[in-house]
Amino acid sequence: MGAALRVLVVDDDPVILKLLQVNFEMEGFAVLTAVDGIQGLQAARESRPDVVISDVMMPHMNGIELVAALAADGDTERIPVILLSARAQETDVAEGFDAGADAYVTKPFDPLELIDQVHLVLSRT
Repeated sequence: MGAALRVLVVDDDPVILKLLQVNFEMEGFAVLTAVDGIQGLQAARESRPDVVISDVMMPHMNGIELVAALAADGDTERIPVILLSARAQETDVAEGFDAGADAYVTKPFDPLELIDQVHLVLSRT
């Protein structure tokens, strides 16, 4: 059996952070967490997760800025990113994909569907 896939969850809402951590751990993932984009970028550079799941609306550095920063860094540019947001307008989704996101999931969401989305994104990379 190989090493557990590592997911980095970035969200400033402690309830969502814990919900995702528990659900991904139950599915056998190793979970790293960060509470904003700056922490998320640092964690991604240090730990090179297999996938990043990030909220869009966060203090200090939002999810769109995080996606762009990861994409601009040669060490992290290949890490797939799934954005998670309450902002569901077409323009918001387009902005996420334009920044380099691999998927965009709107809140409220089903954690099991999000896990399926992670497997889908990882199968493409």
